[in-house]
Amino acid sequence: MKPLPIIAITTLIAGPMIAEETRHADSHEHGVGELNIAFEGNAVALKLHAPGSDIVGFEYAAKSDEDHAAIDAAIAKLSNFDNLVAVPANAGCNIFDAHAALESEDEHDDHKEDHDDHGDHDDDKHDDHADQEDEAEHTEFHVEYSLECTNPNALAEMTFTYFTTFPNALELEVQAITAKGSGAFEVERDTPTLDLRKLF
Repeated sequence: MKPLPIIAITTLIAGPMIAEETRHADSHEHGVGELNIAFEGNAVALKLHAPGSDIVGFEYAAKSDEDHAAIDAAIAKLSNFDNLVAVPANAGCNIFDAHAALESEDEHDDHKEDHDDHGDHDDDKHDDHADQEDEAEHTEFHVEYSLECTNPNALAEMTFTYFTTFPNALELEVQAITAKGSGAFEVERDTPTLDLRKLF
């Protein structure tokens, strides 16, 4: 079977989970990453958001050569799906796309510029808001994986190697959707197995 186009995978995973993305934008907790998983036929799409502190141990913009090296190494690790999940051999999965990136500072700067354009509210309030934004600034790693599996039902139980790969990661909040329904789950370092059997 020919893999789904990347745009189809993105639509598949983004559409039903807009509410989760909205919640994600309003929260940020060290040690806790967020993972969306969508199954459609033989296609499986995963989207991970992980705080910088979980992955590289810091959340500020990279300053030193050491910081940049840590980010490059993390992106290389995140680009390898085996560093997220131990895929059962009988799932017959082909990972045909993996894209990992650190949220760019440009995105944050664009957001600030949007606020600078608002001239219809009190300057003092705007300054207070800008100060709060600076204090709340966090970097995140965003990762997307696209898989094609001959037996996707074998992924009804997944063991996460993510916690071994990234020692600062403590928990993943998971939203999953299949043809039979959707559900929310928590996977913790001490019990790194996700059971999705009720959705298959």
